[in-house]
Amino acid sequence: MSAMSGHVAIFETHRRRLQALAYRMLGSVGEAEDAVQDTYLRWHRQAFAELRSPEAWLVTACTRLCIDRLRAAKVARAAYTGPWLPEPVIAPEADFEVELAESLSMAFLLVLERLSPAERAAYLLREAFDYDYPAIAGILGKTEAACRQLVSRAQKHIKTERPRFDVDAARAHDLAQRFAAAAQSGDVAAFAGLLADDAMIWSDGGGKARAALNVIRGADRCARFFAGIAPKHPRGLTRRFCRVNGQIGYALYHGQKPYSVVTFEIVDERIRSVFVIRNPDKLARLEPLN
Repeated sequence: MSAMSGHVAIFETHRRRLQALAYRMLGSVGEAEDAVQDTYLRWHRQAFAELRSPEAWLVTACTRLCIDRLRAAKVARAAYTGPWLPEPVIAPEADFEVELAESLSMAFLLVLERLSPAERAAYLLREAFDYDYPAIAGILGKTEAACRQLVSRAQKHIKTERPRFDVDAARAHDLAQRFAAAAQSGDVAAFAGLLADDAMIWSDGGGKARAALNVIRGADRCARFFAGIAPKHPRGLTRRFCRVNGQIGYALYHGQKPYSVVTFEIVDERIRSVFVIRNPDKLARLEPLN
């Protein structure tokens, strides 16, 4: 194996971790892939440098690139049309892992959006990727004390809002099936017992697809919203249940083309949040329906 091919092989052993970190930082599969590619280009330029810890070098480069991208993204998201939701990560329903669900859920990523880029990076490195404070200090170029403060501030922000995952897979699937049937029928009464009193709907059309321009709050208003839009859906939609960011959800297809993705936050065996992604840019990576 040549020195260069060995260098590439080292990068590939860390690609999955870098992609996981970048997605949690940015909430976009495409932006995460770009950040990882930029990390590779920088790594390629280091091809013949002697590094004590390739992993530390790569994670440092990727994290700092993500912080820069996130700062720019926050400006764009402030001007976004309607509620902004992360680009969904879709997996077959059977591919369910609790640790994946707890670190990737739409609800949790939205909580992370409220942190500063540095707080988000420090928190994820500590809580999701289990780096110690000396390592985090090296990655962020800050003192250990400063990194502890960043994580502490992030924890305080997250403490009261962090989603709970206390429902088993069978119950979650049952709730999703009943919700999908109610949303299709447009029968307000069919939502009884499904939605928490403080239920919310986040609908992301990005100005490119029909969606609510504000978060809808309250079980009754949420039920009436879905009843109101049911007749407006095109005929012949096909539903496929799947895991969306580790949580139960489903994708709707119009013909072979993705129409929307729906997923949930379930608390105390009721649906507390419904996340509807309709922005076609965020559905472009979904496989067509065969």
